[in-house]
Amino acid sequence: MPIPGLSTKTSTTQNWRRHISASRRRHQASFNQRGYLSGPKKKWPKKIFKSLLILAGLGLSAFGLISIFLLGLVAKDLPNPNRIIDRSLALSTKIYDRTGETVLYDVHGAEKRSVVELSDIPEFVKQATLIAEDKKFYEHKGVRFTSIIRSVLVNLLRGSKAQGGSTLTQQLVKNAILSPEKTYSRKIKEIILAYQIEKKFSKDEILKMYFNEIPYGSTAYGIEAATQTYFGKSVKNINLAEATILAALPKAPTYYSPYGSHQDELFARQRYILEGLAEAGYITQEDAEKTAKEKVEFTKARENIIAPHFVMYVKEYLTQKFGDLAVEQGGLKVITTLDLYKQKIAEEVLTKQAEKNLQWNASNAALVSLDPKTGQILALVGSKDFFDEKIDGQVNVVIRPRQPGSSFKPIVYAAAFKKGYTPQTVLNDVVTNFINYDGKNYEPKNYDLKEHGPVTMAKALAGSLNIPAVKTIYLAGVDNVLALAEKLGYTTFADKSRFGLSLVLGGGEVKLLEHTNAFAVFAREGEYHPPAAILEVRDKDGNLLEEYKKTEKKVLETEIARQINQILSDNSLRAYIFGEQNYLTLGDRPVAAKTGTTNDYHDAWTIGYTPSLVTGVWVGNSNNKEMKRGADGSVVAAPIWRDYMSQILGDTPLEAFKEPEPVTTDKPVLNGSLTEGLKVKVDKITGKLATNLTPESQTEERIYRQIHNILYYLNKDDPQGNASPDFSDPQYQRWEEAVQRWATENNIIAQDPPTEYDDIHTLANQPKIEIIYPATNQLISDPHFIARINASANRGVKRVEYYLNDQLLRSVANPPFDLEVILTDPQIKNGFYQLKAVAFDDVDNNGSDLLELNFNLP
Repeated sequence: MPIPGLSTKTSTTQNWRRHISASRRRHQASFNQRGYLSGPKKKWPKKIFKSLLILAGLGLSAFGLISIFLLGLVAKDLPNPNRIIDRSLALSTKIYDRTGETVLYDVHGAEKRSVVELSDIPEFVKQATLIAEDKKFYEHKGVRFTSIIRSVLVNLLRGSKAQGGSTLTQQLVKNAILSPEKTYSRKIKEIILAYQIEKKFSKDEILKMYFNEIPYGSTAYGIEAATQTYFGKSVKNINLAEATILAALPKAPTYYSPYGSHQDELFARQRYILEGLAEAGYITQEDAEKTAKEKVEFTKARENIIAPHFVMYVKEYLTQKFGDLAVEQGGLKVITTLDLYKQKIAEEVLTKQAEKNLQWNASNAALVSLDPKTGQILALVGSKDFFDEKIDGQVNVVIRPRQPGSSFKPIVYAAAFKKGYTPQTVLNDVVTNFINYDGKNYEPKNYDLKEHGPVTMAKALAGSLNIPAVKTIYLAGVDNVLALAEKLGYTTFADKSRFGLSLVLGGGEVKLLEHTNAFAVFAREGEYHPPAAILEVRDKDGNLLEEYKKTEKKVLETEIARQINQILSDNSLRAYIFGEQNYLTLGDRPVAAKTGTTNDYHDAWTIGYTPSLVTGVWVGNSNNKEMKRGADGSVVAAPIWRDYMSQILGDTPLEAFKEPEPVTTDKPVLNGSLTEGLKVKVDKITGKLATNLTPESQTEERIYRQIHNILYYLNKDDPQGNASPDFSDPQYQRWEEAVQRWATENNIIAQDPPTEYDDIHTLANQPKIEIIYPATNQLISDPHFIARINASANRGVKRVEYYLNDQLLRSVANPPFDLEVILTDPQIKNGFYQLKAVAFDDVDNNGSDLLELNFNLP
């Protein structure tokens, strides 16, 4: 039955039909101009044509019978379309903390609804809505089967039920009559009811019902309630900018909410609708561009809500999983992972320190804290103040992509260690002009603008040196780094082609939640747990709809995670840059931490963890305005991190990171010996490598500085293997020139160590000697002691030394090298002694003979 006062042939219908007719004429003219109707038609043989007709008829008949049977099964439970405005009592969804005792948010509260006549809705509001939701509304009969087929195919290919394809009438049915579950049977019911409603009501009647029934988010049902909620005015008084915002909301009211974390996406959808209005001829392109630039003012939203960013994050997840209607009216009971004690401390610490950061022109901050053993979110603060519009407080920075600066370096070094490099691998920290992957020159500088010469990867990472980091990502390979990042849970690197060497310095945006959870993988020695915000969801009848289940996946080798932990927890290793006293320590508690700052001071970070708690902090401005120079992560973010971690951990038991196994290789460049030069023992006379025959008196330790870049010593793709270095590598010459330039400027002379071995201290050159007097075990009673020897040597005998029990008696330098001495030493008492004679040549080759004597001196 038609709604009283509403004509089935309104100006809206007439306008859309005129627009559609004109579009068809333009399309037909274009079609004919392209010549698709010209040319002779192909004639098929009659028999083939007849056979095909028969087969097609049989197929259609079978499909029709099956369809009728299936539709009959589904249609028997259909609700009455005549009761389209009737609604069951809406029940609020309650979101709790992890104890299930404190309500964080009562979703929807009192429902807002105001009925408005179609004639009171401005024409551009109707146009914007139809452009956004159903351009063919006045053409179809409630269902567009081409859209349904397309959505089914996409769903099958994606393995999900995410693709829509609904007409405006179907959306009305879905929101006003049917339950919100995403099933194919519900979709069939939706199609049948949409068709029945189209037969019973006129297009304008359906459009009126749509505008008065559709949810626009929050507690607003219908467009009048929406305009009052978001703009504080009636729908008849809104402008084009506000109208296109409203038209953007029904697609996903929670996601696009003006009070949520996706305002950028909301305004992007507004621009899409304005472009559609311009293409359809309802407004000019100039009007579309002008309207897109207009500032839209929303009324302030003040609701009784605890941990608002976390709650909105949970609510968004729930609507994606169960639908807006179920969340707004389904009476769900949601137990979250939020630890209210930790959340309050996080909010207090962040607010206090954020006020201090105003001196750095940093107006905002965010924090997220996770249990690395489970991935559960324990605290989440998306901005300094959720209700502060000046800082875009409702934007949840925890889930917004921002550049991480140097805080991304541990992921790059982990990828390098996976490839075979070691924490002791030596890199030259000297200013280098790199060739980036786009072919352009790239010359990064360190934060302190200094060059530190040869450093290990461990020292470079701990001190956050930029130049060695760029070398490390080249050695590891950008693709390998991105592959590891994907395993660690990052979702912002999908377009791999846009990343190059600057990725290691924060050239790719990350989300604080995912970034913090990646560090949790280090804390758990390579185990990845997806971030979790919900412990359980129950429906209004207490039935369990979803429950947290611990899932873990090994994504990084244990030893590599331990290597990263050791580097990031060694305060002495980073002291040369950060000083011994810094905000990255917690007294005697073992803790690993890394800071990050973008080059232009837009973003500052600190991520740190123990084996049982990981916390990430971001500081900056929501509008991406840069802070003052010097506002790096160790200054503005680390104090927040340290204050929070100190309070949360308190006097809990200390947990230590497990030490990695020592890494040994046969390549000096990988084991760290090149940092201070290569130390080797050489023969003083020849300068050749000493052997076990080289006398200690002729051996000395020398340090040789090999001034070459790492590509001189190994093949970057096979660092521990036997592959030859690739001197044709495009980076090789640039790296080598930079190293040699630094060596010259620092007066370092390069000298390679010897490769030949001592060839004068040999067995053949050792002198031969024999004691011929006295005889073995002879009794010595006269203090006047005489010994005689026979000695010879290839290089000639230079001297003979005589020892009594290893105590030197005398060195004789003249032939025949016999000994004659008066024994007056009171230490020589009666008894047996060992006499040893050692003959030396001119280079200290030596040979010896010995015997025992029996002393009985007066």
